Amino acid sequence: MSALRRTYLLVALFFVAVTLVCTAVLLRQAAHDVQRELDAAQQVVDYLAVSLRDEPQALAAGLERSLRHIRIERVTAGNQQPAGPSDRPWLSRWLYPQVMPARVIERANGEQIRLAVNPDDEVEEVWDSLLQLLALFGLALALSLLTIRWAVGHALGVLEDLLGGLRQISRGQLATRLVARRLPEARRLAGHFNQMAGALEEAEAANARLTGTLLELQERERTRLAQVMHDDLGQYVAGIRARACLLRIQAEQPDAVRETAAHLERHSLDLQNGFRTLVRDLYPVMLEHLPLEEAVGQLVEQWQGAQGIECHLQLCGAIPAFTTEDKLHLYRLLQEALTNVARHAQARCVRLRLRGGAHGLRVLLRDDGHGEPPQRAGVGLRSMRERARCLGANLRLRHCPGRGWTLYLNLPCKGATA
Repeated sequence: MSALRRTYLLVALFFVAVTLVCTAVLLRQAAHDVQRELDAAQQVVDYLAVSLRDEPQALAAGLERSLRHIRIERVTAGNQQPAGPSDRPWLSRWLYPQVMPARVIERANGEQIRLAVNPDDEVEEVWDSLLQLLALFGLALALSLLTIRWAVGHALGVLEDLLGGLRQISRGQLATRLVARRLPEARRLAGHFNQMAGALEEAEAANARLTGTLLELQERERTRLAQVMHDDLGQYVAGIRARACLLRIQAEQPDAVRETAAHLERHSLDLQNGFRTLVRDLYPVMLEHLPLEEAVGQLVEQWQGAQGIECHLQLCGAIPAFTTEDKLHLYRLLQEALTNVARHAQARCVRLRLRGGAHGLRVLLRDDGHGEPPQRAGVGLRSMRERARCLGANLRLRHCPGRGWTLYLNLPCKGATA
């Protein structure tokens, strides 16, 4: 059952209850009034009965027609029927349950005059009042239902529009928009819904762009790994194989063997360093064996040596001991921040400070680059924000043209194990 029909039903039940109460009050008051009127009429009947016995001509025709609430019946001789209770409607029995017997006056010519109280006029008046009451309440109910339909119909129409829009949104139709109605509340609701739908549409587009970028980065990383393994590691392996083959030929030449062995040692060392660099890029193994501050120190040294940019690391206070997963997120965040500095900042000096304390860890990274903001957030900034979210940390980025970028990271104690 719809909300409008439930409202109709409740209002109708309310009017029925009020009608029943008013009807009961009306009938009770009417019963009291009818009883009082008919008691007075009974006294008139008694008076007329006494008067007709003394003066048979006392009941004039004009008087007989003007009497109210009194029934006068003339019964001629030979056509007399016993007076009995007549069948009365339910309302008459309700209002006047005890009917006084008729007074019978015998005349000399054998004619009988029967005088009795007649409640028909009073009952008819009460019946008319009851019909008027029912008609009034019926009209009031009809007007109330029409008013409810007019007033609530707009609101229910807005709800139907909203439900339809939500169903379309749930099916993935994020371009759905609601049309603003005349009501101010409806306009505000449509505005908020349209803003929500627009935000979802933008988020879906951003996720699509991010997914495409991640796939592109994945392919780029695979291409880089393939090139490293083919160009660098493959060449070293090919050189080692060639030198090993040369050893068989130079078996009788000690000096040539020593020279070839030295080349093999250098190639093996270069191959080992290449594998270490490749493994370190894929996963920083040192995080499983070193504290966070030492791992960050190695990252700074490697980055400074690779990029040729001066980087000063400052450690303050006791650095909390994090879980391996949290250490990895923090390490990758700092690695991405330093990579962005090397790619975009055009900086000559970078300062990195880690301050530990009872409330957690605070990280500050500042460069002296151009400080110009990017046109839009790239994958690097998004990944940094996502890692900060995984850490439960607060990440802020500030830029000042000509004075570089500053990164603030506040990691509370809940992210630490000690």
